[in-house]
Amino acid sequence: MWYIYILKNQVDESYYIGSTEDVTLRVGCHNAGWTKSTEGKRPWDVVYTEEYRSKKEALKRERQIKCWKSRKTSYNTT
Repeated sequence: MWYIYILKNQVDESYYIGSTEDVTLRVGCHNAGWTKSTEGKRPWDVVYTEEYRSKKEALKRERQIKCWKSRKTSYNTT
């Protein structure tokens, strides 16, 4: 099984969206600083997960959620 997950930073309340086969292991990597894109904003908490049968489905959903996040950010530029 594959999963999409959303992490929330405990300090500045920012979010990170990703996909993996093992959420627990992946979050451990984020919190250990092994992931370049999240190493400067530790610690992270899992706030949401979804399960998928294939990597392709999970990646499609991850892109969809990231697109929503990007759109929301772009509208708040005033």
